[in-house]
Amino acid sequence: MDALASPAHLRRLLRTRLTRLDAPDDAAAPFASDPGASPLASARRPAAVLICLRERPEGPSVILTRRAEGLREHTGQVALPGGRVEPGEAPAMTAVREAEEEVGLPRTAVELIGLATPYRTITAYHVTPVVGLAPADLPLHPNPGEVAEIFEAPFQVLMDLDRWERREAVGPSGETRRYYAMEFEGRLIWGATAGMLRALSQRLFGGSAEETP
Repeated sequence: MDALASPAHLRRLLRTRLTRLDAPDDAAAPFASDPGASPLASARRPAAVLICLRERPEGPSVILTRRAEGLREHTGQVALPGGRVEPGEAPAMTAVREAEEEVGLPRTAVELIGLATPYRTITAYHVTPVVGLAPADLPLHPNPGEVAEIFEAPFQVLMDLDRWERREAVGPSGETRRYYAMEFEGRLIWGATAGMLRALSQRLFGGSAEETP
């Protein structure tokens, strides 16, 4: 990952490998997806998340959250800031709006770079990851109605495909679900968040295109 050697190299890599912000919705295809996700998911529930890199002396880190316990979906899970795309919004607008609402990151402080690989979830969301950069010295404040905790993980760690483990779980109907996961400082990163981060690594640095373990 020589591109992480300096902020300039990282910017160059991101601008070269990501889809431009004003591209049509399907320009970032092919999609990555949860195992068992419906091929029709992209037509039903558009959403966007912000993969925000904070530029730190020891290397870039990514803002992550742990979702509040009272939420209706994905309670307590590690997530990227984001949510549903409102009518008239582009994914980049949604991503920075949601980040401001969830963690107090001013939308004007985010340098938007491009769009990563879109992701279909088993819950029928079509999620567009938006990649941006933000200064490290901005204080963040969780919205208690949505976020239980804000933390950061090193970008280099998240981009290392060897650190992701293949796991299995039995679903409520007895089906076996396979997924990728990573333990980081006592937190489990898995599900769509893991899928989108792995897809970004594959896009930026190469590696296996396999998304279903």
